[in-house]
Amino acid sequence: MTEIFTILLRTIIVFIIILMFFRFMGKKELGELSLLDIIVSLMIAELAVIAIEDPDVSMARGLAPIFLLIFIQVTLTFISLKNQKFRDVIEGRPVMIIENGKINQKNMRRQRYNIDDVLFQLREKGISDIREVDYAMLERSGNLSIFKKDEQTSLFTLPLIQDGVIQDEHLMIIKKTKEWLLTELSKMGYDRIKDIFYCSYMKGEFFIEERDKKKTKQTDMEM
Repeated sequence: MTEIFTILLRTIIVFIIILMFFRFMGKKELGELSLLDIIVSLMIAELAVIAIEDPDVSMARGLAPIFLLIFIQVTLTFISLKNQKFRDVIEGRPVMIIENGKINQKNMRRQRYNIDDVLFQLREKGISDIREVDYAMLERSGNLSIFKKDEQTSLFTLPLIQDGVIQDEHLMIIKKTKEWLLTELSKMGYDRIKDIFYCSYMKGEFFIEERDKKKTKQTDMEM
């Protein structure tokens, strides 16, 4: 009876700790979990079973590696929020699978992505022929973002700058260059890209939010 009570008590304690951990992770759907989140979650699940089922292991000893993993996850997540290059290393970055209507086989091989995967996702989005696609980008989540040839790219809001880093793939999609972006930003008084937290472009209009400032600036720019 004492052993059962101990297991139940351990279960409650471990449950509360894991619940708090997932609250720290934020509200994400399963498809949005990063590789880091998945690895830490799986390891914590294994360690939790040991901490609950083995009475010979003290709670302090059973919970120590769990707290270490939580600390690692929180630390790396904090760093990734501040640094996009670090985030790209940990979580990966979107990869162009189709460019200008042509399949990028090199990128597909790098991502272990085959033609059946491409065709499957195209069918899911109601596209029967790959010739209908102008650009297709494989997102971090594994989903394929598709831009059709008969659609105006200006209808999509694409971030051109995130966390002070220019998004070259998005510039390619809207058929603009890095030099064009720098010139337009300079006209508006933005000479330091690193000072821009977020910049998007839609229908000839820029939306810009500076880093660490609540103020936003929206400027009409005719193409």
